[in-house]
Amino acid sequence: MHIVIPDDYQHVIRSLDCFSLLAGHQVSVYHDAAKSLNLLAQRFRDADALVLTRERTSIGAQLLTQLPKLKLISQTGKAGAHLDLDACSARGVAVMEGRGSPIAPAELTWALILNARRQLIPAIQSLYAGHWQTNLGERLYGQTLGIWGYGRIGQRLARYAHAFDMSVLVWGSETARDAAARDGHRAAGSKQAFFSDVDVLSLNLRLTESTRHVVTVDDLLQMKPSALLVNTSRAELLAPGALLEALSSGRPGYAALDALDDEPIMDQAHPLLNHPRILCTPHLGYVEKHSYELYFGDAFANVQAFFRGDPCHLVNPAAAQ
Repeated sequence: MHIVIPDDYQHVIRSLDCFSLLAGHQVSVYHDAAKSLNLLAQRFRDADALVLTRERTSIGAQLLTQLPKLKLISQTGKAGAHLDLDACSARGVAVMEGRGSPIAPAELTWALILNARRQLIPAIQSLYAGHWQTNLGERLYGQTLGIWGYGRIGQRLARYAHAFDMSVLVWGSETARDAAARDGHRAAGSKQAFFSDVDVLSLNLRLTESTRHVVTVDDLLQMKPSALLVNTSRAELLAPGALLEALSSGRPGYAALDALDDEPIMDQAHPLLNHPRILCTPHLGYVEKHSYELYFGDAFANVQAFFRGDPCHLVNPAAAQ
């Protein structure tokens, strides 16, 4: 089988232990962030299977019509809006997905919170530029962590907050708020109260049609001038332009982002990368050795099972009909 793996930005896929699962197959790995439909069609044309890294490459009907040999898309983690499942089914292309882990994203979120609160990046940059103690950070002790989305990542963040002597305030669905209360945390009485009461606000929502652009300028303007907004989930949770507009008005005071619009951002002049009160990382939440072994281990095992003819759970069962 010819298996194509796009978007290996770090040139690490072949170094993973789980890559041995593809032994005996022809494997093509690409390392850039190709967006051109013609280029993707050229690279994928002879593929029997694609292994996708999260949502880095979109697969739609127009591209699928140019991939006559494609039988399987094996998705690392969960399938999302980047895959046109109806078009895959219509073309007889099966889609399989794997698991995710909250550990690396939660740790990255906490690293951003610590770095942004203590203002470590400007302090380090200043030190390397020959200066000593040029700024003043802020501790987490006694502050309130706001968690919107009390799933596996949110629950882990709440435990981290407890270890740092922070209080936790949760917003989200009624189910999420009830779960938070059972765990000994406070549930906000309203979205407005949630945004206005927290010192650090972490967005931990999945991107769906109901959550797209769910955070508005008006929401952000409810936050304290000293507050920190952290988004390690999806950039599209924020209404377009809302964050920069709110920051220019002084509420919140700071932001830390691992999920950015139009990824990958290669423009050094991008406004998010040049804002003095925004800390950005290049979507590293799941980009970690053990997470990659889990994500790609599942994806490669799914490829094996599919082409062996083993019983498989398809995201789009209609493709097999």
